[in-house]
Amino acid sequence: MRIAYSVETVRNAERELMARLPEGALMQRAAHGLAVACAGLLRDLLGRVYGARVVVLAGSGDNGGDALYAAARLACRGAGVTAVLLAPDRAHAGGLAALRSAGGRVAGGAGGTDGANDPYAVLAAADLVLDGITGIGGHGGLRPDAVPLVRAARDSGAVVVAVDLPSGVEADSGEVAGEAVRADVTVTFGTYKPGLLIDPAREHAGAVRLVDIGLRPYLPAVPEFEALQHEDVARLLPVPTGESDKYRRGVVGIVAGSARYPGAAVLAVAGALHGGAGAVRYVGPGGDAVIARFPETLVHEGPPSKAGRVQAWAIGPGLGEGPEVGEGHGVAEVLASDVPILVDADGLRLLDAATVRGRTAPTLLTPHAGEAAALLGVPREEVESARLTAVRELASRYGATVLLKGSTTLIADPDKDVPVRVNPTGTPWLATAGSGDILSGLSGALLATGLPPRDAASMGAYLHGLSARLASKGAPISALDVAAHLPDAWRNVTSARP
Repeated sequence: MRIAYSVETVRNAERELMARLPEGALMQRAAHGLAVACAGLLRDLLGRVYGARVVVLAGSGDNGGDALYAAARLACRGAGVTAVLLAPDRAHAGGLAALRSAGGRVAGGAGGTDGANDPYAVLAAADLVLDGITGIGGHGGLRPDAVPLVRAARDSGAVVVAVDLPSGVEADSGEVAGEAVRADVTVTFGTYKPGLLIDPAREHAGAVRLVDIGLRPYLPAVPEFEALQHEDVARLLPVPTGESDKYRRGVVGIVAGSARYPGAAVLAVAGALHGGAGAVRYVGPGGDAVIARFPETLVHEGPPSKAGRVQAWAIGPGLGEGPEVGEGHGVAEVLASDVPILVDADGLRLLDAATVRGRTAPTLLTPHAGEAAALLGVPREEVESARLTAVRELASRYGATVLLKGSTTLIADPDKDVPVRVNPTGTPWLATAGSGDILSGLSGALLATGLPPRDAASMGAYLHGLSARLASKGAPISALDVAAHLPDAWRNVTSARP
């Protein structure tokens, strides 16, 4: 499991660790790990470190110090290293001295330069650029004087390596408030930071490498963010036993589809049939289409209260937008039930926060950014730029677990002390009609097996994204392709089970 902590938590842990180490030892650990990572990249790129052209964009403070010390180590291995100082009067003195002692140079501007090297010419010839402009404490995007240098670094075609976090992104929220570095690789220290896991900042990080600097014993046992991996998912997925039958494994009720959108019923059932429950009970006007495609489904015209016993409901995909939707499709009945429910798509429009908070059984909401914006009463762009804030606010307002779909799928518990989960398996090919209906059925079925809503949402998102990757392999896919590959995704995950 990948875990992440806020800037404040990381800072506190660093202070505790530094109090037990000789002065400067922690920075040297970080610089060593950074230099090793950069040397590996140069060997992959050029086959060597000796003679490689490395440029350091160094800001003030410890982030610039990490970069300068790492660059000094590369210079000792024969790389040609040049530092571009964005704040010459406040550059890290020790790091700068180490770089010069190792044969490194300083380019550009007056004040502490060695010669008249043009920083833009140096960047244009670089093989690797180290982004040490700002660290995890930076806010509000890059300063104007840094922007042309960062653009020149990208235009050069050099490998851009961010030190701890791409400069200009928000470490705690994943927001990008202005211009920011787009790195090919980010080398982060001690632990992941939320911005490395959450879009839009995650898109700026590239491949992320974690360097152990001894911070873990000083971090809280419960992280603030989690990104599950195969072993975690395999441990949580339901497995039938010899005593299982279709009812003991759980029955999920699907309320979806309409005369206008019958396909939503088929897609939601397709996802549910691969979610681990023993049976799928469909309720709604799409029964003929569902039976034609999936004859194993238990079909009932409704209302839900007359359809038979279920262990969980998933409701909402394709219900439509008419005034009769709430009563005609049993949304109120499902909300009043005493079993866990998942509400998605058109069902979300019919929610009242007080009603959801008053439920005695768990509720899982699965909006995309547009639906989340409608529930919060804010523009969609606000949700997309501040996904973490939006998912936490929704979970708090509705007293429900919330899965916010999108480029980064986030799962938030109504208890703010429970770690937010970040799904790592998504792919842009999931941006296709009906894929959310598959996820609704899949996660609803996992709810019916007895998983808590946070786990059901996490498992559903993980399998959904992995299935899309397996189906796509770089090519366009349909929603039913995702459903068809869910058994492959399940097997892929459970192969990691001890």
